[in-house]
Amino acid sequence: MTGIVIVTWNSGEVIRRCLDACLALPEVEVVVVDNNSADNTVPEVLTHGGVRLIRNHENRGFAGGVNQGLQVLSHPAVLLLNPDAVPLEGVAELAAAALRPGIGAAGGKLVGPDGLPQTGFHVRGFPTPSVLAAEVLGLNRLFPGNRWNRAYRPATEHLAEAAVDQPAGAFLMLNRSVWQQVNGFDEDFHPVWFEDVDYCRRIRDLGYTILYSPSAIAEHRGGHSASRLAWTDRQLFWYLSLLRYAQKHFSRAGARLIATALILACIPRTILGILFGRGVRTVSVYSRVVWAAWHCLRRAGPVERVAASSSREEKRARQYQS
Repeated sequence: MTGIVIVTWNSGEVIRRCLDACLALPEVEVVVVDNNSADNTVPEVLTHGGVRLIRNHENRGFAGGVNQGLQVLSHPAVLLLNPDAVPLEGVAELAAAALRPGIGAAGGKLVGPDGLPQTGFHVRGFPTPSVLAAEVLGLNRLFPGNRWNRAYRPATEHLAEAAVDQPAGAFLMLNRSVWQQVNGFDEDFHPVWFEDVDYCRRIRDLGYTILYSPSAIAEHRGGHSASRLAWTDRQLFWYLSLLRYAQKHFSRAGARLIATALILACIPRTILGILFGRGVRTVSVYSRVVWAAWHCLRRAGPVERVAASSSREEKRARQYQS
């Protein structure tokens, strides 16, 4: 039997199709963790008998929701599924792949409503300091063929099962015992972004292989919850999560490269925001981003951050391994 965890936030528009497809699968247990939705998500979930609902009265973030869902399940393999994703085939095979010796997780193939592979959610390499610096400076968008971006976003699609860095988190089968070993998803990535990249990086650092299995397929709308965020929140959450990732996984020099690139990138974006009539919001957001980046440059290297969070990590370890 396979567990399925779906974290929702204002997902009423898409959750029905997702749950209908999940409940049509053989031998699954579905858990929905709702992060204080303000729309009809909860009433819609309650119409689906057999679905277990965990209703949060605050937004615990994506990572927090994932951890809550896995805590109440005991299945060896648990599918992490976005509410705007509809599993089509290969879920049982994906679970079997995730439970092979030495495998930490297994990702499936995402297709759009037109049935074509979603290149925007394709398998990626782990980001390097150069990749993320080019990302925040807009170089990857202006010059998509640069060598850093080619390594980060491979142009070729895997046609057969392969070991990869990070498959899309929207349709990712987790090996529950490995999830316990790494103390769950890191809830410091709050409320969203980079938590799945961090998770894949940590299980790879432990020596586990991550598989991509294109025989497992889900239809994916893409960006549903993110589109419901205000522009200011999207900017702030993404950039602060990026800084957290850099502090956690890069050397001090790498983290400082990201922070410097981020400060430089905020200058023209602030000017453009003012010119296009978003002055107050733009200044408010990017001043907070610049302050966080400056703090990273001056004080918050990765060693200090790990030391400062050690007690929180120990508490999380006890919680997820109990």
